[in-house]
Formats: sequence, structure tokens, C-alpha cells
Amino acid sequence: MKRPLVLYPVALLVVLILLGGATLLGWRYLLAEEASESNTISVEMSSLERSLVGFYLGFRQGEIESPASDDSMPIFFTITPGETAATIATRLERAEIIGDAGLFRLLVRYRGVDGQLEAGDYQLRPNMTLEEIANLLQHGCPSEVTITIPEGWRTEEIAEMLEERELVKAEEFLRTVREGEFEYDFLSDRPKGVSLEGYLFPDTYGLPPDFEVAQIIDMMLADFGRRFTPEMRQEAARRGMSIHEVLTVASLVEREARIPEERPIIASVYLNRLEAGWLLESDATAQYALGYQEGTGQWWKSPISLEEMTQIDSPYNTYLYPGLPPGPICNPGLASIQAVINPAETNYMFLYHKGDGSHAFAETYEEHLENQGRYGE
Repeated sequence: MKRPLVLYPVALLVVLILLGGATLLGWRYLLAEEASESNTISVEMSSLERSLVGFYLGFRQGEIESPASDDSMPIFFTITPGETAATIATRLERAEIIGDAGLFRLLVRYRGVDGQLEAGDYQLRPNMTLEEIANLLQHGCPSEVTITIPEGWRTEEIAEMLEERELVKAEEFLRTVREGEFEYDFLSDRPKGVSLEGYLFPDTYGLPPDFEVAQIIDMMLADFGRRFTPEMRQEAARRGMSIHEVLTVASLVEREARIPEERPIIASVYLNRLEAGWLLESDATAQYALGYQEGTGQWWKSPISLEEMTQIDSPYNTYLYPGLPPGPICNPGLASIQAVINPAETNYMFLYHKGDGSHAFAETYEEHLENQGRYGE
């Protein structure tokens, strides 16, 4: 026997009323939670209210079980002592770890864990579900160690700093940079036998104290992968440059530049010389090849004479070998990378240190000699 059709609209109306009531109740709790942060009110759920919120969460179960994105890159997230679920949820949404702060707040409140989100440091990923994040945030991690990798450091300098902070052994770090295997698409055009120099992105990192060497390197590589955007890769390809070539030129720019505005001009000088088939004659490449100076404790010998630079037999020494060195000579920052991808349009073939951090640029050797006479000692 067929049921009267009138029952279906009635059932639908009941569902809509329940859903609307649950939604309004959910917003009431969210607003009340914000007000309770100033200790003005405290809200408890009755059995009926809890049922309605449960109905609402069930309606949105698909969103609760779906991550904000498929991005698996780790993001470090810190909860400070005394922080509320409301502010935590808001910051999670701003960091793009979750897609809906309000839904997260209702979920943890319904589960009764909104007051159990522990202060501490967490490693989260946007491809985690709300359930996974809520569970993880109830178990704080040991305090992380914050490190800053300056732009233009070579790998040995990073290794020394990490060992001084008692995070890793420098020798193990260097060996992993030379021999470790990491699966990133941007490493595909890196020549065989060339280390990860240049790919360890200069940034500030929060490291759990129990992180292993490979995990630290992987974090730096993941950061580089995020910073070197698809648009930047497309522009590099349009210029006929591989990522490895971009980084190699950027490392020369990084070691040469002192004034931000000059980076695109310096990049243009190196690119113009490459196009013309000239020796790059970068002082920094000779310094890199020369290596550590025991007497002065320098990784970058300064001052260094022209005679010294022309006597260092290394494929990295661009005073002796044409074209680019085998790879980057340091780990360049984003500004130097962008300068290579979007260099200034110039005919400059020479640059000369003025002595104050800036450079004099020249198109011809005669002009270059004039700059040497004008700004030289």
C-alpha cells in the first residue's frame, strides 16, 4: 500500500526545522563561547541542546571527515597556555589547516574536549581531518627549538650552527646533504653528484628537539617547494632556465648583493655574461672553492686578491671555468631567486664594489676601468 504523498513534505519540513534549530543553537554556543572568554557567561548543554548539536554535526559529517586540502606539507602550530578553543580554531583557519573554524569549535565542544586542547607545539598538515586535528591537539609536544638560517649561508655554516645548538652532528648533516635521497620534483634536474646546496631554504624554523637530520633537511626542502611557486617555475621555464640553473645564478647574486634594489641589476650582469659566453668572474665562487680559512675562521675569505682567485683550480671557480659552476655556492633567499627570474633589462657586463655595499655598473671594459679608478683604493 502506497503512503500518502503528503507525508514526504511533512518529513522534509521536520528535518528542515531540526536543522535550522540546530544551526541557530550552534551559533548561540559559538557566540557564547566568545563571550565566555571575558568570563561574562558560561554555557552548558542540556540533553535536548546536545541532541540538536549532534544532529547538526551529523548533517555536516562529510565536512568533518574531509581535510581542508590534499596538501601534505607539515605546518608547525603552537598553542599557548590559557588559549581558548575559539582562538585556536580561528588561527587554524587563518593558517589554512582547517576550512571552517566554527565547525571545529562546535565539534570539540560537543565532544567535551574544548577545554582539553593542550598548550604545546604541533606539526599539523592541511590534509588532516577535523577529527584527527582535534585528537592530536589534546597531546602537547615538547617545546621546539627555533633556528634561523640566514640568506647566503653555505651548507657548512648551517651544519656548524645546528651542532652548536646541539641538534645534530655537523658531519652527519653534511653527509646527508651530499648523499641523502629526497623525493621532490624540483630536484629532478639537479646534476648527479651535486649536493643539496642551494635548496636549503633560508628561513626561521621550529624544530622538535628529537628531529633527526633527514627530517630537518626535509623541512627545509619542503619550505623551498612552497616558496618556489608554480608561477615562478613557469617563468623560469619561459626563460629557458632549469630550477637548478636559477638557484645557481641566485646564489651568486645573494653573495654579491648588499642593497636589495641592486639584486635584479646584478642578476642581469651575470645573465648577460652567460649569454655572451664570457667568464662570470664572480669573487664568491673563488671564495667558495677556497673553503674554510683556519687562520681567520672564515668560510668566505675576505679580503681575497685577484692573484689568489685565479690560482684556485676548481670547477666552481668562475675566474677559470666558463659557464655556471656545477651548482649553487650558498643557499639564496627568495629575493635573489626572484631577481634571476625577473632580472632588470640592462646591457651591463661589469660590476664593481664601491666600498659602501653598492656597486658601479658598466657596459664596456673601458667604463669598468673608469669605475675602478673612481671607486678603487
